[in-house]
Amino acid sequence: MKLSSLLFEGEFSSPYDPQSIEIGGICCAGDRVTDGCLFVCIRGTRYDSHLLLQKVAAAGAAAALIEDGADYTAPEGFPVFSVANTRRALAFACDRFCGRPTQGMHLIGVTGTNGKTSTAAMIYRILSASGKSVACIGTVACKSEQKSYDRDPATETRTTMTTPDPDILYPMLKSMKEDGIEYVVMEASSHALALDKLAPLYFDVGIFTNLSPEHLDFHGTMENYLAAKARLFSQCKYGILNFDSEYAEKIAKAAPCRILRCGAVYHEEYNAEEIRNRGAEGSLYVLSAPGLRLPVSVPIPGSFSVYNSLLALCCSVTLGISPTLAAKALEKMKGVPGRLERLPLAGAPFSVFIDYAHTEAALRNLLSTVSHFRRSGERIVLLFGCGGDRDKGKRAPIGRVAEEYADEIILTSDNSRTEEPIKIIHDILQGMKNRSKRTVIVNRRRAIEHAIMNAQAGDIILLVGKGHETYELVGGERKPFDEKEIVRLSFEKRQKEKGVL
Repeated sequence: MKLSSLLFEGEFSSPYDPQSIEIGGICCAGDRVTDGCLFVCIRGTRYDSHLLLQKVAAAGAAAALIEDGADYTAPEGFPVFSVANTRRALAFACDRFCGRPTQGMHLIGVTGTNGKTSTAAMIYRILSASGKSVACIGTVACKSEQKSYDRDPATETRTTMTTPDPDILYPMLKSMKEDGIEYVVMEASSHALALDKLAPLYFDVGIFTNLSPEHLDFHGTMENYLAAKARLFSQCKYGILNFDSEYAEKIAKAAPCRILRCGAVYHEEYNAEEIRNRGAEGSLYVLSAPGLRLPVSVPIPGSFSVYNSLLALCCSVTLGISPTLAAKALEKMKGVPGRLERLPLAGAPFSVFIDYAHTEAALRNLLSTVSHFRRSGERIVLLFGCGGDRDKGKRAPIGRVAEEYADEIILTSDNSRTEEPIKIIHDILQGMKNRSKRTVIVNRRRAIEHAIMNAQAGDIILLVGKGHETYELVGGERKPFDEKEIVRLSFEKRQKEKGVL
């Protein structure tokens, strides 16, 4: 493909003619350069790939995009094109290179601090049950009913970003289009929106779940964080917002799209009314909307499941799905991997759940939910940590929430990255006062084994923070770490020591 098909007139400045340059691929990482590719330089928070132009030219790149004003040194005769924003240019170039795959497809984008994965999973399940050809792109998986799209073709490793980078995302969307996918349900992270990964896309429906402090190490302020989320609704036909969130009104005022209001506290267009909490069995409520009153049963516990399902139902109705069919699809859902997921332990006198909660609001929702369905005398044993190289300001508040609800707390590591795990734990401890009910075990594997080996009858053990993840990020390395397998082995060890096996 000619570079002129990827860069339109007025988008760049360069003495070179893009019509004369043939492009065979697009990349933005120095270790993924292929012969004849377009290399897009990115100024990151830790590294500036403008410094790699000598290397990528030698590796066979056909041309490079640089950002206006960037420092760089390119070999003589190597074509360089300057653009205002290389991240944005990367997204559009990838979209054009892949033939604008989403034209004719229906996109649903879900954004918010908590609930993205569960809401997207519910919409995916409803569309699938309605006979639609649907795929999802998100934290847990990128898949359709027939195929997984998780693998990064360049590295053959699983894509783990909530919203993949453009050089992975747009080829993925192209593959989905070629496979006949009509609907794509996508989690839209604040990073992806702020960094223009999704700039070329137009969504039939955008959904806002909620907002609470998260990623402030990247965004700086809640205002910036909100602004990033709000960008989705400038690219939508319909915006479906949870108006029980104090931030929904601000998004609605700025959004050019048609806004649909949802809620369970205030009277909105779509309401969850007559809510009945059934503990571990989930919730019942009545969906009330113009011309509609429909009983809804959600088998996933927690008030957050009421909100997630309400948004999913509103989205489905907006897309033309029968409300009754949508409600029946939700009723059959068994849950979302890593979201209050109970692990099967035959004969165990206690229960073990894993959950992805890693913000103060998510942890409070989780612990409040478990508090409602636990029986008299049952203890909540909470094992958690906080991620390294992330917003340190949330650590002490998370510690306070843990101490407020849990009967026993085991503090451990959780993707410490380049930070010392014990320093992260120390930050969490600043929000805690009660020394008697907390234990520090830095090694997460040993911490899980300790929780299982010392569990009392009736205990509800919550392994929090990693959820669906099957890896651990430590010191710049990604290591296999499957909590389900660790729990299984720990329980086998417990049974052997008790003479059961």
